[in-house]
Amino acid sequence: MDRLLTTRRAFTLSAAAAALLSLSGCGRESADGAPKATVGSFHAVDITGADYAGKLDLPDLEGKTRSLSEFKGKVTVVFFGYTQCPDVCPTTLAELAEVKRALGADGDRVQGVFVTLDPERDTPELLKAYVGNFDAGFVALRPTPEQLKATAREFKVFYMKVPGKTDGAYTLDHTAGSYIFDTQGRVRLFSRYGGGAQALADDIRKLLAQSAAA
Repeated sequence: MDRLLTTRRAFTLSAAAAALLSLSGCGRESADGAPKATVGSFHAVDITGADYAGKLDLPDLEGKTRSLSEFKGKVTVVFFGYTQCPDVCPTTLAELAEVKRALGADGDRVQGVFVTLDPERDTPELLKAYVGNFDAGFVALRPTPEQLKATAREFKVFYMKVPGKTDGAYTLDHTAGSYIFDTQGRVRLFSRYGGGAQALADDIRKLLAQSAAA
């Protein structure tokens, strides 16, 4: 069983979710001008206006630097994980692929981005096969260890190696949620793991509708 599902992981994720609400600049402002978190009509946590998760400049599998700006016009869903994750990561990617199919023609306006937290083991060849198994249009990014540390700070993403039973073996504890950006490349939502494909589809439809109405 993935250690992400242990009591310790559940506690960490709950703490992370609480931190998102307390640290993010979201939605409407309070009377003193300080931004506050709002739930609004979304299933996910509304972090509109957050002063983090705004920059993502990382190499893809061919070494080309990719950034959020190139995905403008699409709702972009960014998830941090690793290919040897037994359940959380594949479930998240499978749900996103399901959402794209459910949206029909609008599915072409949804971009999945998978950032590996395990560049040591996740080779370009492995990542290409892994994300392609869920959706051929998903983009995989493979940062250097230094780039990963900086990006994790920018996105407030937690990750930590957990030693396995044999020498050199390990799993990763990590934040199990996705960041969702609107068609203008602005971070809007943090979708916690376990929300399900239907809730994610509803939120993405609303972001696409807002884009069409703008």
